[in-house]
Amino acid sequence: MDPLTTGGSRPRLATVWLGGCSGCHMSFLDMDERLLDLAARVEIGATPLTDYKSFAPVDVTLVEGAVANEEHLEQIRHVRRNTRVLIAFGDCAVTGNVTALRNLFAVDDVLDRAYRQTSAVVVGMPGGDGIVPRLLDRVRPLHELVKVDYHLQGCPPSADAIFELLTALLDGRLADLRGERRFG
Repeated sequence: MDPLTTGGSRPRLATVWLGGCSGCHMSFLDMDERLLDLAARVEIGATPLTDYKSFAPVDVTLVEGAVANEEHLEQIRHVRRNTRVLIAFGDCAVTGNVTALRNLFAVDDVLDRAYRQTSAVVVGMPGGDGIVPRLLDRVRPLHELVKVDYHLQGCPPSADAIFELLTALLDGRLADLRGERRFG
């Protein structure tokens, strides 16, 4: 396995948040002082932690959440085109998890209950201004839509597992996640 560090420049790391609860990003922050160790080894690219507006090419991206709407689909395709190593970050990204419970119902039923019956503005509703992105027919885990290089399980994954995977990638070794195989 080749290390991500090449030519003396620090690899770029990004994180993305799709259809999920932000728990994976909270677990990322739970690395505490190890974040300083990581920051010394990578350049931080796009992340919801820095309120990004664009996504430039990076070496590694941790993607939290499932793909639930058209904006997510467009975003994950853009991220995949601009990422060397893509990690499905947490159970929603890996399997759909809680986000995919919506798959038990038709999209119109979900919109009726969650938005129309509560007077919220919905895409395609008369008088609506389209603030709710158009939902996909099914919520999908990342690997059904784009190539995923690593799956980091957990709801959320532990800070230890996140740190181990990222440092293993930086060191050019396989991560030891044997104690981390669990679903939320």
